[in-house]
Amino acid sequence: MALMTKYFPSVTRIEYRPDAGPEDNMVFRHYNSTETVHGRTMEEWLRFSPCYFNMFRYFGSDDHYGFRTHIRPWDEGYSWTARHLGRANYDMGGKYMDKSTYDVGGMYMDKSTYDMGGKYMDKSTYDVGKRSMSPHRAYVDVGKGGIIPSIPQPYDGYDDRKGRSWENGSRSLSNYKRRMQAAFEFFSKLGVRYYSASDRDFAPEGETWEETNKMLEETTTMACNLQQQSGMRPLYFAADLFSHPRYMNGAATNPEFHVFAYACAQVKRAMDMAKRLQAENFVFFHPRDGYQNPLQRQIYRDIQHLGHLYRMAAQYKDKIGYKGHLLIQPKPFDPLRHQYECDAMSTMQMLRHFGMERTYKLYVKPAWSRMVGRPYHHDVYMASAFRMLGLVDTAEVNGLSDTCAVNVHDATLVMKCYMEQKTGSFKSGMDYGHGGFTLSCRVHRESFEPRDMFHSMILTMDTYACALKNAARILSDGCFARNLQQRYISYKSGFGEKLDKGSTSLEECEEYIRNHGDAQVHSSRQEHHEQMFNYYVFPSAKYSAGYSARMLRSS
Repeated sequence: MALMTKYFPSVTRIEYRPDAGPEDNMVFRHYNSTETVHGRTMEEWLRFSPCYFNMFRYFGSDDHYGFRTHIRPWDEGYSWTARHLGRANYDMGGKYMDKSTYDVGGMYMDKSTYDMGGKYMDKSTYDVGKRSMSPHRAYVDVGKGGIIPSIPQPYDGYDDRKGRSWENGSRSLSNYKRRMQAAFEFFSKLGVRYYSASDRDFAPEGETWEETNKMLEETTTMACNLQQQSGMRPLYFAADLFSHPRYMNGAATNPEFHVFAYACAQVKRAMDMAKRLQAENFVFFHPRDGYQNPLQRQIYRDIQHLGHLYRMAAQYKDKIGYKGHLLIQPKPFDPLRHQYECDAMSTMQMLRHFGMERTYKLYVKPAWSRMVGRPYHHDVYMASAFRMLGLVDTAEVNGLSDTCAVNVHDATLVMKCYMEQKTGSFKSGMDYGHGGFTLSCRVHRESFEPRDMFHSMILTMDTYACALKNAARILSDGCFARNLQQRYISYKSGFGEKLDKGSTSLEECEEYIRNHGDAQVHSSRQEHHEQMFNYYVFPSAKYSAGYSARMLRSS
């Protein structure tokens, strides 16, 4: 299939060029989708999936500290950045703007946005739909026509312009369709087979449930057609149960039953979409299901309601014959002070409490472990140890923002665990052919050009491709496996074996100590193992030269 070139005309399919120079960054240096590593291709191991939400619904706003900055070359004057940097930064000079963008006094809005006064807004500082006038809109640069006074309009939540060819300032259905076309062009040029999205990525909410369903039906049909043309499908699909103001006090854990019921209905509709789109996984992500103050919450009732939602979803999955996996993504906090599904262990305990540990797996973002002072890899290893690891999110966390993965050392620790569960050391229950890595990183506010979107994906994909090769060397050489086996060798026989199998009592342990005296201890040799690990993360030239031959033999 020929690549689409409407929205990113200066970008071709990203190629693998390991000899690329330091400033030649529109290529992969490590990710080669067809290269065989440890018996499978990189594409089969990593199954990269860009996140629709963070790539195409984040526009460079900085909470309450700053307006949107991201520009896209096809939408003149769409942000403060676009207006002040001029046309030299545009690839197409507004070629793909609808006439309607000029019909509201140079405000670059569809009439639908003008009429709604910002009711349907994307992820931004102003997602409350308040009406006011931006001070920057006193005058509007209309290019050849010069600067003219703007026509006062209700504040639409888009302070200045974002400069994306698929964005014209509105939440109209036509705008969502342009965005979807741009997204599929972007995904195709990355050369990935998967993407990840939610229902709210496809269409805005209408005035009624029926109107919303009609728009989602139309855009789902469009997505199915684009999938057929590009050979892609969702690695996961989800219901957005956090963006709309109705969910400000939670979705499943909302004190108002009407909101809980609405969330359940939205999940049903999203699962229908997931089946039609052939999504491999359906993800539950609840950043607003928690508490700000325990004085306002009946905590067990809230968590029980989450359990009810998961039970109903599992039942509906079986009813409609949806074949995808059900996953839950834990997060410690943000936007709430404390979220009920705050990490892998608490989420697994909740599932076990409600008897659904065999029905659900976890979608883990390692970086969120850092938010509570734990190592990057912590939740990945916890979930894998209990055979509950499903997907892994590659994004790093800078403060509370999702950024590109750049730390190859930490990524190698994650990849080692992931490859071990796939090859048999720790069976997680996720069969080969499932799982994968989502690319939910987003570009920094200061990185506002369209090519920065590609750089963020390439950087993260290369980081994890490099980590994959490192982890493959670790598994092939077997040094860590031998050291770990030796460290636990005392449990292989005798009283140690009985203790390991749980077939002893406290009295027997006391009798053993009476007969054998105090325990002998051995050094953990932690620094030795960290040196071993660095040997694979930063291999010497001699080791690297022989790597290809060893990989071929191990395959």
